[in-house]
Amino acid sequence: MTPEEHAAAAKALLNAEATGTQIGLLSLAYPDMSMDDAYAIQKAILEGKRAEGRKVIGWKIGLTSKAMQAALNIDIPDSGILFDNMMFASGATVPKARFIQPRIEAEIAFVMGADLGGEAVTRADVVAATQYVAPAFEILDTRILRQDPATGQARIITDTISDNAANAGIVLGDARHNLDAHDLRWVPAIVFKNGAVEETGLGAGVLNDPVESVVWLARRMAAYGQQVKSGHVILSGSFVRPLECPPGTDIHADYGAFGSVDIAFA
Repeated sequence: MTPEEHAAAAKALLNAEATGTQIGLLSLAYPDMSMDDAYAIQKAILEGKRAEGRKVIGWKIGLTSKAMQAALNIDIPDSGILFDNMMFASGATVPKARFIQPRIEAEIAFVMGADLGGEAVTRADVVAATQYVAPAFEILDTRILRQDPATGQARIITDTISDNAANAGIVLGDARHNLDAHDLRWVPAIVFKNGAVEETGLGAGVLNDPVESVVWLARRMAAYGQQVKSGHVILSGSFVRPLECPPGTDIHADYGAFGSVDIAFA
């Protein structure tokens, strides 16, 4: 893809978000597009958001579980950018029509107390740079069709990355923990939808340890000339399947001693 095509795709995605009208699969329009092309589109979205006055508050990591990687036939995670208008308080209600097809994932959030960057970032670097960890939801949305109606082709990794890794919102629970207070591999989540248990999982589902997910992010960002900054929130990846959230949905996640998170959709 050319830089002009990157810019055009980003503009179409920003318009889809603004109007609530999805666009077609970029992987069909540009069948030879690469992951580098997809991240270039994501960068153009970043530039567009900044032009609108938005600020970066952090990053999300997706496709960290083996099951999700196998479903998309890839062997690495992906990442996206969190903006200041994506933050919701635990217990809040998302207004109608804010999102197109929202879904929820349960995650562990890292809030950074120092900058983190470089291709040689280690686990010890992540531990040293983390101010605290907290239970969290990621709200997913898709500005690109999940499936092409004419061919039946499903979106692929280049579509997802281009669409800012499908992220749309973040909900932080009220609990705050020092990183060494819990073995994050054993942090549980029981996720309820309208009062019924829908999903359960453990932190180990995220690359065996959510800390390793943040290591991956810092190294990937270095390859693109980016860096995690002090104060950034990092969503380390889901350890449950995404739950559809049509209007009238209430989601509660019980993380045991780690805390809880709540969000509702009007």
